[in-house]
Amino acid sequence: MLAQDKRLCNATRYTADPIEEPDVSQAHPPDSRSVAATRRWVEQFVVGHSVCPFAAREVDADRVRYREVSASDWEALLTTLIEECRRLDGASEIETTLLVIGDGAEDFDDYLDLLAVGEALMADQGYEGVYQLASFHPDYCFADAAEDAVENYTNRSPWPLLHLLREESLSVVLDRHPDPAAIPVRNMALMAELGRSRLDASLAALRGLPADK
Repeated sequence: MLAQDKRLCNATRYTADPIEEPDVSQAHPPDSRSVAATRRWVEQFVVGHSVCPFAAREVDADRVRYREVSASDWEALLTTLIEECRRLDGASEIETTLLVIGDGAEDFDDYLDLLAVGEALMADQGYEGVYQLASFHPDYCFADAAEDAVENYTNRSPWPLLHLLREESLSVVLDRHPDPAAIPVRNMALMAELGRSRLDASLAALRGLPADK
């Protein structure tokens, strides 16, 4: 996966209480505005431009789960994160889960702190090496890149996201790919070709999408 910033923060007070096993049979409600935009972004940008060459198969098979969360209450969000890990434990029909943060994580530095706490909590709950937490944000900036560098757009999404990936599945597809190291290189070249103006306009348009009805 693409590199991401790491920030030190205190994760010790965010320990998960016992959580009831999730009901995987529940019907999905209509998409909220943030989820609708994120779903379209995955289809049009991630799959449409092959930013992730492994995503199309899972999208076509409807194996991507979306869930809106709020970062206004970190403890509730982190509880949901572990709930979704446990859902993946028992739901092989779901390949990957996108937690769409509808509010409370607009500031990128705050988001990075939340990400670090989430990763620490997952490790504490025994999920290190089982699930990977990938990061996307409207203001995403790689640690070694300028804020306005076009390569940041590979990880810029219409809403902040916490993306749960199965480590075993990721290892399998990377082992099968002829040149995994070429993926980020190709994506940086693609971002430069698309250009900041077009990429900014696309993200702005997605943020303006209405909710599903």
